[in-house]
Amino acid sequence: MKYSPTTEANPLPYSPFKSCTVPRPIGWLSSVSEDGVENLAPYSQWQNLTFDPPMVMFSANQYPDGRRKDTVINAEKTGWFVWNMATYALREAVNISAMVLPPEESEFDRAGVTRSYADLAPTVPMVAESPVHFECRYLSTHRLPGASTVGTIDIVYAQVEKIHVADEVITPDGRLDIPSIQPIARMGYFDYAVVNETFEMKVPGSTPEAEAGLQGRAG
Repeated sequence: MKYSPTTEANPLPYSPFKSCTVPRPIGWLSSVSEDGVENLAPYSQWQNLTFDPPMVMFSANQYPDGRRKDTVINAEKTGWFVWNMATYALREAVNISAMVLPPEESEFDRAGVTRSYADLAPTVPMVAESPVHFECRYLSTHRLPGASTVGTIDIVYAQVEKIHVADEVITPDGRLDIPSIQPIARMGYFDYAVVNETFEMKVPGSTPEAEAGLQGRAG
């Protein structure tokens, strides 16, 4: 089976596209508007860009009526947002925060999570139960028009200015205990995955310097 998605109808009952680029990290992003309205929402197009300095990106599709997502607007207007690591223990809260709520209702309250606040942008809320947070300073937005209103996206770029890690998820040798954290990731359809097992591979022939870089060793 093969087809050209821009010119041919999908021959399967479900689109394979979103089910191939998997698993996708979840950008569980919290932000605040200029007038103080807090927002929390998950995005499945989220990724690291580089590490020196650490930069990240997420993309947000427009609503069918052409409105842009609150997280995009809040980041542009205030200059900040926070990434909260989405975990298996928090999966229901992540899912609830994806609901489209009226402006006067808080996703934090509906999802039943506790607020804490960022250090560098003290009005930006964070999910206190999440074990890892990135305080992200907005850099720029790149808009890509789609074939439909909802297909049009805002790609937001930001620099990570502060990283919070809960002490209890740090191993004695100074790594993050990923199997203990159990991050969740987006798959296709209504499916998600959880990281509860990891394995290690080293690139053959790597120099000590290359290995240190790939491992993320400090120094």
